[in-house]
Amino acid sequence: MKITKIEKKKRLYLVEINQTDKLYVTEDTIVRFMLSKDQTISPQELEKIKDFAQFSYGKDLALYHLSFKQRTEKEVRDYLLEHDIDPKTCSKVISSLKEDKWLDDAKYTQNLLDQNFSTGDKGAYLLKQKLHQKGIKQDLYEAIIEQADFYPLCQKIAQKLLRKYQNKLPNRALKDKIIQTLCNKGFSFQEAKMAFDSLVLEEEEDVQNQLLDKEFEKQHRKLSRKYDGYDLRQRLTQTLLRKGYDYDAIKKAVDNNL
Repeated sequence: MKITKIEKKKRLYLVEINQTDKLYVTEDTIVRFMLSKDQTISPQELEKIKDFAQFSYGKDLALYHLSFKQRTEKEVRDYLLEHDIDPKTCSKVISSLKEDKWLDDAKYTQNLLDQNFSTGDKGAYLLKQKLHQKGIKQDLYEAIIEQADFYPLCQKIAQKLLRKYQNKLPNRALKDKIIQTLCNKGFSFQEAKMAFDSLVLEEEEDVQNQLLDKEFEKQHRKLSRKYDGYDLRQRLTQTLLRKGYDYDAIKKAVDNNL
């Protein structure tokens, strides 16, 4: 077999063999096998060139994919498969990238954890979900996350939620709102409850009464269209209890207004 043409394309080289067969290879392949026009190669050498060309092309693709941001092994493997790199070559590329420190799922996990503590708001449960979806092995991310203390972050988020909802909700509803939001963000119930208990709530009776009066008027307008008398009193009381208001305060408001 003889190489009858080598032509530079955009990212690859076209290698023509015996003026009929065509093969696209990377520059690394040209250099590694010192390919040149009129060079004679054996069928065995051609197979080695093809294998290395696929590997080299796959690695170039992976490095391009990694140039934008850090990625997991699974993300890179999926990217290569989408670009028609065969599974065997994918494994070789992944191994090479790991040896060169381009891929490191443990480092990816730690970086995600550090970023979350710095600017994020997620608890351990949601982070574990995300890492699982990224294809990182459970024993790896579990070992790293279990060493981390999420309570300070949970406290920080609880304080933000307090500033957002205080003077908008009665204290009981405020407690439920903050704890539920923290749990939805992936913190444990124990972390959420401890974070809430550490907050300093404003026990201003006037504010609580103003909130109750506003909610009372709203619910009264709505319910009085269908109910009156005892039924109205009962439904108002039940509705305001569900909203998180104190029973004694509700009873007083109902007695004063009906």
